[in-house]
Parts: sequence; C-alpha cells; structure tokens
Amino acid sequence: MASQKIGTTPSESSYDVVIVGGAMYGSSVAWFLSDNPDFNGSVLVVEKDPSYEFTSTARTNSCMRQQFSQEINVRISQFAADFVKNMPKYFGDDPRVPDLSIQSYGYMYLANNEAFADVLRDCQKIQAACGAGTKILSAEQIKNDYPFYKTDDIVAGSHNLIDEGYFDGNTLFDWWKRSARERGVEYVTNEVVAINSNEQGNKVTSVVLSSGEKIDCGTIVNASGPRAVLTAKMAGIDLPVEPRKRYTFIFDAEQPLDRDLPLTIDPTGVHMRTDGTYYLAGCPPDVDPAVDYMDFDQDPNIWEEKVWPIIANRIPQFEAIKLMNSWAGHYAFNTFDQNAILGPHTELTNFIFVNGFSGHGFQQSPAMGRGTAELIVYGEYRSLDLSPFNYQRIPENQPFVEKAVI
Repeated sequence: MASQKIGTTPSESSYDVVIVGGAMYGSSVAWFLSDNPDFNGSVLVVEKDPSYEFTSTARTNSCMRQQFSQEINVRISQFAADFVKNMPKYFGDDPRVPDLSIQSYGYMYLANNEAFADVLRDCQKIQAACGAGTKILSAEQIKNDYPFYKTDDIVAGSHNLIDEGYFDGNTLFDWWKRSARERGVEYVTNEVVAINSNEQGNKVTSVVLSSGEKIDCGTIVNASGPRAVLTAKMAGIDLPVEPRKRYTFIFDAEQPLDRDLPLTIDPTGVHMRTDGTYYLAGCPPDVDPAVDYMDFDQDPNIWEEKVWPIIANRIPQFEAIKLMNSWAGHYAFNTFDQNAILGPHTELTNFIFVNGFSGHGFQQSPAMGRGTAELIVYGEYRSLDLSPFNYQRIPENQPFVEKAVI
C-alpha cells in the first residue's frame, strides 16, 4: 500500500513490465497500466531517488498550453486539460482525489517581425481546427487588453484564454504514484545498472540492479528523464536526449499589475507570468550546451543582465521588483527535433521510449502515459495516434519538428 515505506529489493525476480525511472512519466505509465482493464500483469518501477529532488518533475513550472505547431501536440494538451479538470472522475470518483483547476490566463506569444507573426498565424489555423481558442491579436488589441505591455516593437501576438496557463502538476504526480502503488505496482529505491538482451538482439530479457539482483522482464520502459541516454546506452542504443539547464525566477513587484499576466513569451525568449501573489520568469541561457546531470548551479548574471532588463522593458511597471526565489532545472532535451520520443526501438522491440519531451513533459504526461500503456497492452495506440513520435524517425533521419518550443 502507498502508506508503506518503499523498499530497495523487489519482491519478485520477474515482472511483465519494468519501468526505469519513477518520476512523472514512470508514474504516469505505471498508473495507466494499472487503470487499464485489459492489463493484469506485474509492474516494477525502479527509481534511484525517492525524494525526486533532482528530477525535472520536482523543478517544473507545471505549465499548460495548446499553442503548438503540430496538431497532435494540440490534441495531447487538450486531453491533459480534460484530465486535470476532471481528475476525480479519472480516478474512479475516489473521494480522496482533489479537484484541480487550470489557471487559464493563457500564453501570449509576442512577434516583433512579420516572419514570426506569419508562423503564429499558421499555427493558429492548426489550433483552431482542433477547437482551441487561440486568437491572433494586433499590437493595438494587445495594448487594449493588457495596457501594461510596451508594444512599440510588436507586430502581432497569439493568445488563448481557454485551458492555457498552469496547474498543480505535483499533486497529479503524487496521485499517479500513490494510486499505482495501491493498485499493485511495486516501486523500489534502486538503480538499473545493466540491461541484458537475448542472443538474437531483438528482445530485452532482464535488468540488473545496483544491489545485484537480476530481474527478468517482458517489457522495459525508459522513463529516465534527462538521464534517458544512460538507460538507452545500457541496451546499446543511441538516444539524442541531453540535460539542458533552464532557469526560473520568482519575483515581487512594487507596483503589482491590475490583472493577471499571461504567460508571455517575449521575442527575446524570456517568459514571465503571474504566479499566485508573485510573478515567475524564466529563460534558457544564451549559450545552451548539455550540462552535467547534477549541475543545478545558478548564474546570477542571467537575472541581473538578461531577465530583469527584458521584463522591465516589456512591462515598465516591473522596473521596481524584488527577486524572491530562483532555481535551475533540466529539460530532457531532444536535440533531433525537440519532440517526444515514444514507442518501441526498431530492433529491441520490447524496449519502450518515453523520452525527450524538451520542456513539454508535464502537460503531455497524461496522453503519453495513456498511449504508452495502450501500446504495451494492445500493441497499438487506441486513443490518440502517437506514432509520429516513434523512435523509428531517428535512424530514418525524418525529424518531426515542433516549432513552438520555449
């Protein structure tokens, strides 16, 4: 049961599914397997750090948007919005499960040139065809709705007030993990250090834990976040995923805005939004290399020399602000095309990827967890066709590019 302490040694020597990584994606896949009426197999989740302190899950901003350039990414977020808003229903009307909501003040993409404005217009057509509420606004319309913006250099904006903003992702993660364990999924505090395959090289047969146990498995799921490449390497697989550092800053304003601040993506790449009684800002570094898996060091110059000047320029009311908190987290960044990598390996057919979300992970986790569970149970996707994310596109060098990456 979920109230029991998680042990280090698996209770069995063989499982139908072994999931490597127990954070948002490992727990999403585990929960959707446990929720599937056609699945009655055994599931083991191996997580090295039960505190999840250094996971992307623990350092997320829990954002939600439908403003993507690929239709399937819009559909994925629409399911996530429905899942979050109807969470008790999805958990079988369990009275313990809380009602969650989406703080829907929307994303506001700002374009300072016609080329990017045209990209926003093209994306809006895709989003509108999916039923999203995205609207293209002129600089005058933006200024009318949100007078605090400086819009002298803005050509157009893209904004959607329906199911876009942020949500309590950590509560969702906690309930996936808790409910999966209550339903029989076994979690252990351990680490997979080796992956074995058969002589033909087309099936994973077992994993080896750092404590020495060899665990047979029918299917292995790589849900290792930024460390996904390390898990893949143990199976002899190259994976274009690396940890990229992203910075988050929480600040207070001497003169608070008179209305919610949409999650605003400035043309510089800096973003900012309302965060309760404070405000949140974030950005990538100007030079964005892969970093060490344990490198969460902050660079104070990024706030002083980049973020603050940019947000004060865009919103002059933010000239007088006070930094309250800050942290660095890691994107599991797919260097191939910045889209998720999902589904089976082309040769090791029972090695399943759930990797490379490039900053979209929390909002995509309901649909991706459900789809991965369907793939394991039925051998196919049944709710949403997630095949565009299949690993096969990588050896075939056919990128599936998502333009809307923050």
